[in-house]
Amino acid sequence: MDISLTEAGKARLERSCGPERDWVRLGTGTDGIERMEAFFRGYAYDPHRHDTYAFGLTLSGVQSFDYRGARCDSLGGQAIVLHPDEVHNGRSGIESGFRYRMLYVEPRLIRQAMGEGGHALPFISTAVSQEPRLVAAIARALRDLDQPFDPLAADDVVERLAQALLALDPAAGSAGSSRLDATMLERARDYLDIHAAEAVDSSRLETLTGLDRFALARQFRAAFGTSPYNYLVMRRLERARRMIAEGAALADAAFACGFADQSHFTRQFRRAYGVTPGRWRALQRQIRA
Repeated sequence: MDISLTEAGKARLERSCGPERDWVRLGTGTDGIERMEAFFRGYAYDPHRHDTYAFGLTLSGVQSFDYRGARCDSLGGQAIVLHPDEVHNGRSGIESGFRYRMLYVEPRLIRQAMGEGGHALPFISTAVSQEPRLVAAIARALRDLDQPFDPLAADDVVERLAQALLALDPAAGSAGSSRLDATMLERARDYLDIHAAEAVDSSRLETLTGLDRFALARQFRAAFGTSPYNYLVMRRLERARRMIAEGAALADAAFACGFADQSHFTRQFRRAYGVTPGRWRALQRQIRA
């Protein structure tokens, strides 16, 4: 592992004589990819789920979480892979806390990197891994967190991750995997991207794709790791998160992004990210202090 505490994060950890407070730092990303680094001493996140793959690398301490009915503990240098739409939480397994980095990759990029054929997404049931190829791919993706992602570098990151996943779940790329209507699924996804702040009825997607709502839901989940509705909600939350980072009031962000009211927005935000919008904003401010 070539991520070192000599980076900018170390200076922040050493600037205080007292116990380090929790913080979250967003790194650079690109279309379909987000990166972040964080430190927590105890409680981190309530149970929540993403509509992306979450690839993590524990840098120090013990990163503990519940996933698929079991407790998982990731130690320094170990990798984490969380599948889209799988519920998990987060906390420190030891009193001194844990530091880690995460990479969030949209499932469409993993499928594209797998090649033609429209096969199912790879699924890794073991969340914590020391498999060398997977650890190396994740560590490579999380280097230079503050440097802009060159487009070719981003493609290389996704391709390495996809191949590492396929090596652990070869059935996902086999000819026997379910065939998907990739063209219609991309059409539905693009429509949800454009109309994220609106109330989208299933009949509109049926007309758009020619697939009945249940076939669409099954294929959409196989292709993108989540349901059309959850995908729509996550697009709303992403926009709201950007607005909050730019200084918007929580109520204004909720209204602009299509939520019924602020309480509805708060419930959905916590369900997706494991913290309330207010705490997320406070964590951002902590790392900037």
